[in-house]
Order: sequence, then C-alpha cells, then structure tokens
Amino acid sequence: MSEYLPPNPETERLAAELARKPDSNWKRWGPYLSERQWGTVREDYSPDGTCWEYFPHDHARSRAYRWGEDGILGITDRECRLCFGLSMWNGQDPILKERLFGLNGHEGNHGEDVKECYYYLESTPTHSYMKGLYKYPQAEFPYGKIVDGNRSRSRSELEYELLDTGIFDDDRYFDITVEYAKGADNDILIRIHVANRAPVAATLHLLPTLWFRNTWSWGCDHEGCWAKPRIWCDGRDYLITDHEALERFHFYSGPDHLGRKPRWLFAENETNFNQLYGSKSLTPYSKDSFHRYLVKGEKTAIRRGRVGTKVAPYYKLRLKKRSEMTIELRLSMESQAPEVPFGEDFNSIFETRRRECDQFYRDKYGADVDPEEEAVLRQAYAGLLWTKQFYHYVVKHWLDGDPAQPPVAEHRRSGRNADWTHLFNRDVISMPDKWEYPWYAAWDSAFHMIPFAGLDPNFAKEQLILFLREWYMHPNGQIPAYEFAFSDVNPPVHGWAVWRVYQMTKAEDQKDRKFLIRCFQKLLLNFTWWVNRKDPKGHNLFAGGFLGLDNIGVFDRSKPLPEGGYLQQADGTAWMAFYCANMLSMAFELASANNAHADIASKFFEHYIAIANAMNSLNGDGLWDEEDGFYYDKLNANGVAVPLKIRSIVGLIPLLTVDLLEDDVLDKLPNFRKRMDWFLRNKTDQLADITFMEKETPDAEDCGLRLLAVPTRDRLERILAYMLDEDEFLSPYGIRSLSKFHEKNPFSCRLGGEEHRVSYVPGESDTWMFGGNSNWRGPIWFPINFLIIEALQKYHRFYGDSLKVECPTGSGNLMNLEEVAREIEQRLLGLFLPDENGRRPCHGDDARYADDPHWRELILFYEYFDGDTGRGCGASHQTGWTALSAFMLEHLLRSRSSAAVAAG
Repeated sequence: MSEYLPPNPETERLAAELARKPDSNWKRWGPYLSERQWGTVREDYSPDGTCWEYFPHDHARSRAYRWGEDGILGITDRECRLCFGLSMWNGQDPILKERLFGLNGHEGNHGEDVKECYYYLESTPTHSYMKGLYKYPQAEFPYGKIVDGNRSRSRSELEYELLDTGIFDDDRYFDITVEYAKGADNDILIRIHVANRAPVAATLHLLPTLWFRNTWSWGCDHEGCWAKPRIWCDGRDYLITDHEALERFHFYSGPDHLGRKPRWLFAENETNFNQLYGSKSLTPYSKDSFHRYLVKGEKTAIRRGRVGTKVAPYYKLRLKKRSEMTIELRLSMESQAPEVPFGEDFNSIFETRRRECDQFYRDKYGADVDPEEEAVLRQAYAGLLWTKQFYHYVVKHWLDGDPAQPPVAEHRRSGRNADWTHLFNRDVISMPDKWEYPWYAAWDSAFHMIPFAGLDPNFAKEQLILFLREWYMHPNGQIPAYEFAFSDVNPPVHGWAVWRVYQMTKAEDQKDRKFLIRCFQKLLLNFTWWVNRKDPKGHNLFAGGFLGLDNIGVFDRSKPLPEGGYLQQADGTAWMAFYCANMLSMAFELASANNAHADIASKFFEHYIAIANAMNSLNGDGLWDEEDGFYYDKLNANGVAVPLKIRSIVGLIPLLTVDLLEDDVLDKLPNFRKRMDWFLRNKTDQLADITFMEKETPDAEDCGLRLLAVPTRDRLERILAYMLDEDEFLSPYGIRSLSKFHEKNPFSCRLGGEEHRVSYVPGESDTWMFGGNSNWRGPIWFPINFLIIEALQKYHRFYGDSLKVECPTGSGNLMNLEEVAREIEQRLLGLFLPDENGRRPCHGDDARYADDPHWRELILFYEYFDGDTGRGCGASHQTGWTALSAFMLEHLLRSRSSAAVAAG
C-alpha cells in the first residue's frame, strides 16, 4: 500500500483559481510593482522621443507617473491601484531611497544598468509567500561616483559597479529582508527584517509606504478611477483605504523593537510642480513630501489631517553593532480584517506559508537534493515569479496626449509606435527584468513560459494567448516586439512555446485542445505575416531586422544595407523552418481530433521542404558552404551574392529545425499520407540535400519515426565538429554565440566605402550597435543553448547510438547526442554552482560571493554570460529566460534519480 501524501496547499490554490472558486483570488496581489517606471517609453511625452532625458531618475521622487508605479521589493494588486514598497534613509544620502538607482542608456559604458544589490529569494506561484533582500549601504550612496566612473570608462572596460566603490567594505550596510505571507486572498502579512552587518551601531529610518497610483490627474476614461481615492485614519490604530474601484482595506503597523508605535506620515501622490518647473503645485504635500520632511528637514511637508493618497508609518531604528530587528505590518480587505492583526496567529500564518512553499517545490523535484542545487532552483524560480509586472500602455491615448494635460507635439502621432494604435495593454505580464527591461519582449516571454509551465501551467497558457489577442497582435498578424519599437522583429518562437507548453501540460486523458486551437488560429496569421514581409524575393530565403540577436552580424540588419544590398539570412530562414516544424506538429495534433486540420498540415510540410531546399541548394543560391561545412548569411549587392563567412550561431540555428514524424500518427491521417507520398514521389529534386527518411538503425530507441531536418546527417556532423570544439563554440559554461576562432581571425569586409568588422568579444559589447547593452559576438545566451539541447535530444531519439561525435572535438571521447546535450546542460548549470573554491562563475571575481556568509548563498541570473569566464553580463536580474536553468536542473535531477533507481 503506497504511503499517503497530504495534498499540497499551493497546488490546491492554483486549482481553485483555475476553477474560479469563491475566495480563490490568490493571485490578485503580487510583486506586480515595476522596479523602474522612470525613463520608459510610456512616460515619455517629449517631441523627439528622448525617454531617458524626459523622465530621469532625479524627477522620479517628485513627479507622478502616468502609466504605472515603481518601488523596492514591493507589491500591488493586479490593476496596480494600491501599492506597497520599501522606503528608507540611512541619515547620509541626499535623497530618500524609494526606488532603485541605475544608469540610463547614455550614461553607462555598456548602456543602461541598475546599480543596486538586491535579490529574489522565494515565491510561490500564487505569491502566498514571498521573500526578497535589499542591501542598503550605511555611507552616502555614491550616485555621482557611479555616473562619473562609468562615463569615464571605455566600451572595452568592465562596468563600474556599486561593489567597486567600496561602499560595502567593513560590512557597513543593512540587510533589509521583506517577507510577504497571505492569510487569505486579500489579507497580506508583511515582515521587514533589518540586520546591521556593521561592527558599529547604526540608525535606519524606515518608511514602509502605501500609496494609490495616480489615475485621477489625467482626465482619462479607461483608468477605472475618476474620483480621487484616499487613505485616512479616524482615530483608530490602523488606516483605511477608499477607492471607487477597489474594496476598502485596513493597513496595520506593529510597534518597533522597543514597543513604540510609529508615527503616521501623510502626503499626496501628486507632482511637485514648484520643485520641477517653478510653477504652482496642486498641493504642498506632494509625492516627494517624505523626502523633504526627512532628508531636507521640512516639517511642514507632511500633511496634517491624517488623510492622503500616500502614507507611511515612520520607524527610526537604532541598531547595535551586528544586531537585528523586525517590523510587522498587515494589509487586509475590510471583510477579511483580523480582530488581532499581530501576535500568535500572525506568526502561525507565516510559518505555515513557509512550509507550504517548501512542500510545493520539494513535490516538484524531490526532497533528496543537494543544498547548492536547491538554492539555484529556488532562487531561479523566485526571480521568475517576482518579475511579473502590471504593464499599462494604450498607444492611441499616449500618442494623442491626455485630456487634462498640455497638448503634445503634432508629429508624435506619426512617430514611435504610430502604427500600433490598436494596442491596449493593461495586464500582469512576465517581464525579462523589472529594472532594465520593465516592459515585455515577445521572444523573451516565449522562453519564460517553459519554466512557468512547470510552476503555473494556467499562467503560462494565458500569457501565450495574451500576445495573440486582438488588442496585442497587429491586424496584419505581427506580434508586438517591445515598447521601444513594437514593429521590430524578434525570432518567431511563439509557436514553439505554445507547442512546448501544450506538451508539458497535457495529461494522457486530458488535453487542452481549446488552448491549442486558440493559439493555432492566430499563429496562422502571424506565419503569413512573416512569409509576406520577410521573404523579399519569394525564394524561401528570409531576411529582415533585429531577429533578437542584436549585433551578431557584420551589419545592422534592421537598417538598409550599404549600396542597396539585401541579406539572405541563415538564421532568419532557419527560424522559419523551425516555425514550420512547430506548426506542423500542432496541425498533426489537432488533425487527430478533427481531420480538417490535415490540409493545414500538408501546407506546413510542403513549406518546410521548400525552405530547407532553398537553404541547402548547391546551385549557388543556398546558404550552405560545402568547403567550410557551415551555414552562412549571404549578402546580395550589385547583382553578386557573397557569403559572409562568420562562424556564429547564425550557422547553428539550422540545427534547431529538427522534427520527428511518427508513422502511427501519419497512418491516422490518410489524406495527409496520400499527399505526402505524392509529394515525395514527384518532388525528389527538393529532397536531395535535406534529411527525410525512415528509421533504419537497428539499435534505435523507437521505431516508425521519420526525421525532418534542414541539415543532412553528414552536414549535422560537420556543424557539430565546430560547435563542440573548445577553440570554437564550446565554452566551459555552454555554447558561445560566436566562435572563438574570430578572436585571432576577425571577419571584415568593405562595402559602401567603409570597413565592416566582426571579432570575438566574450563579454559586454564593444560597439554601440543597438545601444551596446547586449552582445551576441561571443557570450553565452541561455535561450539558444536551450533550443540546441532540445534539438540534440530529438536527433538522438532518431539516430540513437548509431550517431556518436567527439565531445569535445579532438578529445577522442565519443558521445551520443543525448550525452552531448547533457554535457552542455551541466556546463550551463556550472555558471551558478560553486566550484571547489566556493566561487560561482556568474559572480566573476568578487570574493564576497565566495567567502562572506551574508553573500555567498545569493545568486544572480544574468541576461548573458562571458564566453570565457562565465561572468554574468547585461541585466543582472534577467530571471526570465535565464530561469531556464531551473528547468534544466530539474531535468538533470530526474535523470539522476531514474539512473539511481535503475542501478538499485
């Protein structure tokens, strides 16, 4: 008789939410507060689109936002009406610390970058329990020093980070840990734990702030709030909130460590026009009142009358050396408000939610896991969940300006995003990074949904559907890219994400065909847009734009090329074959229940063959280079097509086009089978240089499979020889995006009177192409590595042990392709796991992360990683696609467990 396992409360909450049961709105409150609203396109009403200059960090404390809010490790409801976040002052800083500081796109030597130390430690999918850490220096925060230090550095130098300033030396800082636990769906318990790490006593001024987003100043009719809300106190020991679109809430604040109740401070979330523009403000108690009161000593800055739209209990905490203390708060809907807000019940709820969080994750990956691996899993998932954000942007209203505000420049209406006036975004969305990328990026989001599917399948599906809805997708079928330019082009991976999430979340007896059908219908429109827009000559060789790989090519591929030329892109074309393969798989699945989809399957099958044939053609028009054994872009200029012989992931992406067709599926679709057989008999000229065959290997794992892939087996092996060469693509930490071969052998060409050059740059970009804040000319990127691993696993399923390659190339060590995939996974995970010296490569050479007990368990999941050292680069909290590390680690844990069972 099997051991009885108690139900997992977090899993039950997710199920109740999916079923829309009463009192199951557990995701209504979450970490949906942005970390940066200033400097965004949404807040930019300048005539010339200079968003960084129009709304700089220095304005943020005094100026009400139009489209959102920001704060430190904060929470809000899913419509961002009522917000809570940390505010603090160390007695030295020139400004109250209410939001994270960083460099704008023109200040950093590698573009925009947050300059703070903060970490996401825990979160459940419903945010029933969350934990985050902010490290606050006790000396004056070095704002000017950071700006000047980065401005003086060249693009070839490392960035000047907060840790480099010495501000944390001698442990003179506070660790401020915030925890949230829900007593019910609208009852949020808050603990703020302050630790003085310094060898001397120190004082922290703590203002846990509650405020309403300003929706009343703009004269708009879609904000859900016309009347000005209020937070007030009628003499009781708690505050009351009133908002016409939100139930009444109570806000409680517990005593400090000496048992003293804090003083309530009241202000208004209104712009200080006098401070910013020298004109009369609507109120003297403006958004920056707490800053003026505490830092500037303006005692009249605080509103009397105990009412406002921004409030905070003020705690002045005097901490002895290396001492700690805790502050407790509670935000409860009036109908769920407790009789006793603090005490035994408060503590019990916290302990229960922590245990439930542990149970949820250990049910996923098992209790018998190495502590270092568990830390990677938990923090990767925590970051993924913490970087959800309320995102609000209505392009038409933004272009036209707001009724109650001064009119905007007329030419704005034909400027940025002018072709997207249908776009109406007002949702909680998974963001790549809530500081550097506080806006969605379509192809990032697709990768986020893979780990999300294991955490919260319903959220993953809803997010994928959202980008295909009429108020997101353009009427012409394009998926919006990101707010800086919705019309830019990202790789078409949305279809892959839909198919993968469907596969991951389907049970044998319960397939979510409704989800698949809803997505498939819209993806047909998107696929057609790609075909019509990105195949300029109708030859099935695709080109165009950004493709999400920034500066990978020798030219800026989103701009007209020199001398009127055009590119035929190996990656762009391979992405379309990849898209075809995923649409084909979806069509097969849908056709198994409705044979009408068989015709669509034929369409994608034949289109795939046409694209693969175009890529592989040896008549001079294809993109395969037989001499080198690699795929290259071709530049067509002045009637001549010239291969651009750069060994980069451009030439590896054709590996991703692999798909497996199962004969037992084809046998259930006789009309498709008949058409396919006719095609194979009559279009043999298109099949000469691609892989399409029945399995013949006697040692294969499965029978009745057909392999569909752009490269033949011989070409696959030649490409893998490059990819697995440690002097080329194979880094100790994964697959590089550009071969190390180009470190000593840069590629260059002259066109348009200029020399164009590509060389291996393992870390941050040394060019300003695309702003210079990311680099595909050498570093390791998780999304492409993940797709390569998946492709190798598919190839192995077909070839089995009949195909083994040297890994690394030249080592004499033969591996099948499943083993190669596992080797790449282990190298990638090595970025986050400590080595024999306690060093995690992602943290570079900073000794704190290896030796200091208050730093060494903290892990950052960067945007990308140095191709030689593994040091993290780009956005430091890119916990979207880099959270794929948790998915990979779970896969390795399952494989390890299966192997142990087999051996036992």
